[in-house]
Amino acid sequence: MFSVIFPGQGSQIVGMGKEFYDKFELVKSLFKEADQTLNYSISKLILEGPKEELDLTVNTQPAIFLISYSIFKVIRKEFNIDLNKAKYFAGHSLGEYSALSCAGYLNFSETLKILRIRGDAMQNSVPRGEGGMVAVLGSTVEEIEKILKDNESKFIAQIANDNSEGQIVLSGKTQDLEKLSKVLKENSIKNIKLPVSAPFHCSLMNKATNIMTEELNKISFSNGSNELISNVTAEAFSDAENLKSLLIKQIENRVRWRESVINMINKNVDHFIEIGPGKVLSGLIKRINKSVKINTINSQEDIENLKI
Repeated sequence: MFSVIFPGQGSQIVGMGKEFYDKFELVKSLFKEADQTLNYSISKLILEGPKEELDLTVNTQPAIFLISYSIFKVIRKEFNIDLNKAKYFAGHSLGEYSALSCAGYLNFSETLKILRIRGDAMQNSVPRGEGGMVAVLGSTVEEIEKILKDNESKFIAQIANDNSEGQIVLSGKTQDLEKLSKVLKENSIKNIKLPVSAPFHCSLMNKATNIMTEELNKISFSNGSNELISNVTAEAFSDAENLKSLLIKQIENRVRWRESVINMINKNVDHFIEIGPGKVLSGLIKRINKSVKINTINSQEDIENLKI
């Protein structure tokens, strides 16, 4: 059995999707529709940059979704491969929106619009420079949770992403993360400050939660074709109404990617297909379980080599 997975923020590069844009009219039409939906040329930003603008969360989120969705549609319409035979669809953070749109819970233009709002809300929840994220390598969730609890009178930080065995990301205020980093070093735990503009997936995103609650409540989700794996629970669900509350909770809650992958494998998934720019999720899955099959789809050749 296979699952289809979609990457999140950090996978973007200028020129992503260019091969598909140049070769397929279907992709050109999706890029054009995206420009019209968003009222600016996201296609030019993706294909030509500048990188600094593409890296702004408000642009990154709809851009990565556009590439993932375009590749997904090319696989179905140009190569006649039905990925909706997948047992599950899943995505990392914004990738969850790519998953739900490709599974038919929300249409293309609505997804673009909500991701533009989500990106803006998350980018502006905390003044620039006041919050950030730190990647912790070679530790366990249990060890990090104990360190956070033992030091809660000195600083506050939260686990934002439980990505894989030995890769955890924490969010918090800048001064708290500096104190956390010192404690981690004292415990011989490697940590790296990430080049992000905000502390995603923690309680500092409260303003974004309020905005997204209002915006998501305006949307009517359809019943999709595939079960999704929730970032918040790491469990499967397919109820369109439940989707709304999970997407709202996702803003401030931990992305349980490691648990999500383990749960899919425990439900007999032995093949993962990553659709979108980069191969971040494929790398994480290899760290979680070396025996499963993984395909990363970034080019026409990747599609031609895909067997399901």
